[in-house]
Amino acid sequence: MGVLVLLAAVLALLFPEVFSVLRPTIISPLLGVIMFGMGLTLNLEDFRIVFSRPRDVMIGCLAQFTIMPLLAWILAKTFSLDEALTVGVVLVGCCPGGTASNVITYLAKGDLALSVGMTGISTLLAPVLTPLLVWFMAGKTVDVDVMAMFLSILWVVILPIIVGLAVKRLWPNKVERATAYLPALSSLAIATIVIIVISANANKLLAGGLIIVLVVMLHNICGLSIGYLIGHLLHMPSDKRKAVSIEVGMQNSGLASSLATLHFATYPMATIPGAIFSVWHNISGAIIAKVYSRNSSI
Repeated sequence: MGVLVLLAAVLALLFPEVFSVLRPTIISPLLGVIMFGMGLTLNLEDFRIVFSRPRDVMIGCLAQFTIMPLLAWILAKTFSLDEALTVGVVLVGCCPGGTASNVITYLAKGDLALSVGMTGISTLLAPVLTPLLVWFMAGKTVDVDVMAMFLSILWVVILPIIVGLAVKRLWPNKVERATAYLPALSSLAIATIVIIVISANANKLLAGGLIIVLVVMLHNICGLSIGYLIGHLLHMPSDKRKAVSIEVGMQNSGLASSLATLHFATYPMATIPGAIFSVWHNISGAIIAKVYSRNSSI
């Protein structure tokens, strides 16, 4: 997935005119496809962890919606980003955990059940928390329509997941056969979102995109590190520390790009941080999974 998304980003950057036929309006449907796939992989039993281990899930979700938004705001101010890029970075920071975090946690030999539980709960909380956090972090400089963002997340994220859960419950055997193809489908959808966003802003990225790449990388690395540190300070066992680290550091960056396209059309560059995050966190996720899996005591 990391290789595919990176290749998509490079091609979009070098040959933006080739991909100009792809319109930003298809970003939301593509994200809906990804979320529908997530719903197909979930079971209602996955949410039982919330009741059996509420402390762990609450720690993870609290870290998710405090560390990443604060890091986004601090980095945007430290590097004096303009309004558009600040909105984009803050959007990434205020989004829930991404589905890729579950795969990376599995590869890292972390607590997969905890990772799935945190992703599910943070996603369910996102319609309320994401718009409010964006408004709190960026509402003084740009107009943030909290209700419109709330409705967007319901339609683009929550509804496809619910439909996916319903389809799995109605046709479990057919869904089980299709599950093997879902990672490939999600990877293609994410790669397409990256292509759309980067090709539309290729000239601006080539002119001065190194700063935002650095900010996105620092955002992700700091999130992974602080997430792990919190697990360590709370004396969590190794597999839980890994899950919290990965869940905090890896965001639903596709949602960030979609929200930027829908609600901040006057700031086209606001879509860029989400696209770059999609590329980078798959690379860093692969690296951290290898490091974690080789060291059971971490």
